[in-house]
Amino acid sequence: MSSRQRLVKTAAAAVSNREASKLVLETWRRAQAVCFDVDSTLCEDESIDELAAFLGVGDAVAALTANAMGGTVKFQDALAMRLELMQPSRQKVIAFLAAHPPRLSPGIPELVQLLQQRGTAVYLVSGGFRVIINPIADMLGIPLTNVYANTILHQDDDQGSYAGFDAEEFTSRSGGKAEAIRVIKAQHGYSPLIMVGDGATDLEARQPGGAEMFIGYGGVVERPNIAAAADCLL
Repeated sequence: MSSRQRLVKTAAAAVSNREASKLVLETWRRAQAVCFDVDSTLCEDESIDELAAFLGVGDAVAALTANAMGGTVKFQDALAMRLELMQPSRQKVIAFLAAHPPRLSPGIPELVQLLQQRGTAVYLVSGGFRVIINPIADMLGIPLTNVYANTILHQDDDQGSYAGFDAEEFTSRSGGKAEAIRVIKAQHGYSPLIMVGDGATDLEARQPGGAEMFIGYGGVVERPNIAAAADCLL
């Protein structure tokens, strides 16, 4: 297949899934759990990039984020490189949170409330950082036990100097969102479970034993390869 043929095929797929099919609507209606990505999905921000800009290394980190979300670099490698560039101390993260409160995507509080009212469990499964995501979960009434994200490690000094990240977190590595979802399903027996997100790591969540459906969100950033592979694109 030529590059032009691949481009046409990708474009056609992206167009065809912009209207929810009966299967998508029925699966959404029956969903026992919905897992949301956070950056550029639940929130309009790409928090790692925002934190990097606050720390003065925005351009370099944004390029690594784009590669990670597009699937061209292993997520764990991009995460390690970004954190090494940023060196986010505890004090700097606290200052960032005070200066940059999260910006929820339009309609998110209402959607989360609607899902919870009908008895659908809501999870946040993100490659971002717990220190940034936990306040968002609190804001939306999502239990912190339903948050799967990365943990920044700090030294025990006055500034809380950066000391690495917890590599045991599911979302610190490629395929980690699928692992997290398999654990969630094993613990609670949810079926069907839907993943909503904008990036390659979200699409990976639809691996065997993972999410039954992947809904792509292009409201902040639309990635053509992800849009084309989604069961439905919002």
